[in-house]
Amino acid sequence: MKFVDEARVRVQAGNGGRGSTSFRREKFVPFGGPDGGDGGHGGSVFLRAMAGINTLVDFRIERIWRAQHGQPGSSRDCTGRGGEDLYIPVPVGTLVRDADTGEALGDLTHEGDVLPVARGGKGGWGNQRFKSSTNRTPRQFGPGLPGEKRTLELELKVIADVGLLGLPNAGKSTLIRAVSAARPKVADYPFTTLHPNLGVISVSEHRSFVMADIPGLIEGAAEGAGLGIRFLKHLQRTRLLLHLVDIIPPDPQADPVADARAIVKELKKFSPDLAAKPRWLVLNKSDLLPEAEAEQRAKEIVRRLRYRGPHFLISGATGRGTRELCEAIMSFLDEQAAAAREPASAQEGTSGEPPA
Repeated sequence: MKFVDEARVRVQAGNGGRGSTSFRREKFVPFGGPDGGDGGHGGSVFLRAMAGINTLVDFRIERIWRAQHGQPGSSRDCTGRGGEDLYIPVPVGTLVRDADTGEALGDLTHEGDVLPVARGGKGGWGNQRFKSSTNRTPRQFGPGLPGEKRTLELELKVIADVGLLGLPNAGKSTLIRAVSAARPKVADYPFTTLHPNLGVISVSEHRSFVMADIPGLIEGAAEGAGLGIRFLKHLQRTRLLLHLVDIIPPDPQADPVADARAIVKELKKFSPDLAAKPRWLVLNKSDLLPEAEAEQRAKEIVRRLRYRGPHFLISGATGRGTRELCEAIMSFLDEQAAAAREPASAQEGTSGEPPA
């Protein structure tokens, strides 16, 4: 299924029911007075984050969502039945904006989060509400208030602990296939990844994390070149970025160091906050060279980049070094989680420095 990460929908809450104009009519009870009941309230519209929903594709098909209207009041002070609230299921990680004003209404980042987006109209008063010493036979009633109407912009940002960055064909999809049960398309040509893929990496019992693979970036991506820049927003919730560098680029004229710096440059153009996230260097495709030569080439790339943070030499195709990489990631995430539970004054940074 194609990954759909943006949608525009219209929601309409239910209108309040009309109040009743009624008078009590009973034998031997003259001048019974007004007894018209109020109308029922209209149903409201809510968004609810649900696990198991991965895209916004349903909102490309069903674009208008309406809650029930309230029912009119009736005699004997009977209030009309209220309209049922409408709960619309959305994926976890959905950001909601008002399309007309641009106002951010909420961010559904946890399963079960509920966001009210349109309030139902109040029911109108029945004529018994208008009685007084000077108005003993009121014929006024309330028509009921209309429910809110809104056009919403939904934007899905996948929630992952770790995000993969790199040029097309750097081996991101191969890596996520090697360490998880995810099965993104892998081929020997660029741009095989056309939408984000998620994989759950289990390190040991009850210790796992989620990795996100996005389409590869190319130079000029911040100006709209390629596909990856459209999906960088999905990495904004991650806690760690893995920058994959191909130590043997397909183009003999290509320079891995220049390619790595180009990716960092595009990342900074897109979002300084995203560029400031902890970012580790992962040198991939070590299986294409003898072990000693691969290690020497990796050291040369690290030296030229003047990179002082954690770096790993791996092969996504054979699995070499991937176990050590995953264990280091899990330890880093555990340290971050422990630091988050400590007082702010006691927190210390644990991230490596990103490539220059």
